[in-house]
Amino acid sequence: MTGEVVAIIPARGGSKAVPRKNLAPVGGIPLVARAVRAARESGAIDRVVVSTDDAEIAGVARGWGAEIVWRPAELAGDTAGSESAVLHALDELEASGHEARTVAFLQATSPFIPPRALADAVQRVEAGGADSAFSARESYAFFWADGPGGATAVGHDRDVRPRRQDRDPLFIETGAFYVFDAAGFRRARHRFFGRTEIVPVPERLAVEIDTTEELHLARLLADGEDGAIDAAAVVTDFDGVHTDDTAIVGEDGSERVRVSRSDGMGVALLRRAGVPVLILSTETNPVVSARATKLGVDVIQASRDKAAALAAWAAEHEVPLSRIAYVGNDVNDLGALESVGWPIAVAGSHPLVLAAARVVLTRSGGAGAVREVADRVLAARRDALAPQKGDRT
Repeated sequence: MTGEVVAIIPARGGSKAVPRKNLAPVGGIPLVARAVRAARESGAIDRVVVSTDDAEIAGVARGWGAEIVWRPAELAGDTAGSESAVLHALDELEASGHEARTVAFLQATSPFIPPRALADAVQRVEAGGADSAFSARESYAFFWADGPGGATAVGHDRDVRPRRQDRDPLFIETGAFYVFDAAGFRRARHRFFGRTEIVPVPERLAVEIDTTEELHLARLLADGEDGAIDAAAVVTDFDGVHTDDTAIVGEDGSERVRVSRSDGMGVALLRRAGVPVLILSTETNPVVSARATKLGVDVIQASRDKAAALAAWAAEHEVPLSRIAYVGNDVNDLGALESVGWPIAVAGSHPLVLAAARVVLTRSGGAGAVREVADRVLAARRDALAPQKGDRT
């Protein structure tokens, strides 16, 4: 077969109900980045493309591994349909020498796109069993329409109330993904054509964000999304992370702080596993230098732009920002938190930090927060090395 399997993610900059919606973080990751990540993790996509009119969205999408197709203003307004954005992206790809065989149209407003279900949809279309396939969840609901004459049953007999186990389910689109044959889509100019199949996804993943209330719900669901922390490097603030954010000040102006021996062991375990560790602090304080030396880790102090300092350190160590865990607690950490794949807040952090975090720790600063991060990073490494079901040992 010629051509590629291309994921196209329309993500315009304008949004009325939730301003800058496609950049809103859920679990600490912008919505557009979550869609890019799902496409890449499916293992079924050759090329991931984000169609946008917004430079900030483009920058985030590139950082997570997507290519950019710039969408003209006439296709980026409130009345522009998604199909028009997909058709435009296909034309732009073709003009640059890239032919799409199968298209996976993903919506960034669905924060929990399941990669395996997406791969299943691609396989159905690629194998020729379906011309189009889409994500949907089961529903056993009784639907009603309300009108001037009162309520009217829709799709069922109101005089018959069969038990759930005696009914076949209907399915509700989740909006997460639509996969279709590229040539057929060009002819139909619509996402549903030919033989269309449903790819069921769990109801708990069927969240679509159109309102601030739905965004809040998605963030609550994401709180428990990740246990292990699959990061390649760990970067931490100092005050409020290694300490309880208090200090004893002597008459000569010298400071003393309390740190956790458990945190020290956690850092030692990370270093033993080959995980780079950096302490990144806004302040300049000999106590920070002393602690970094004791732990044997890198330290950067007097950093007024933590995001820039972090990016430079990551480049020097050849670690992608998407694979870095940054641990913070206050507003001066927000830039760094927003730039990494694993933004982490210690318990009791500032509300804005908690909102930006992908993971909120159970422990507070100076009380084992760094050790908790270390344990979860090392757990992810053990999970990756563990034999999978069916593997020969």
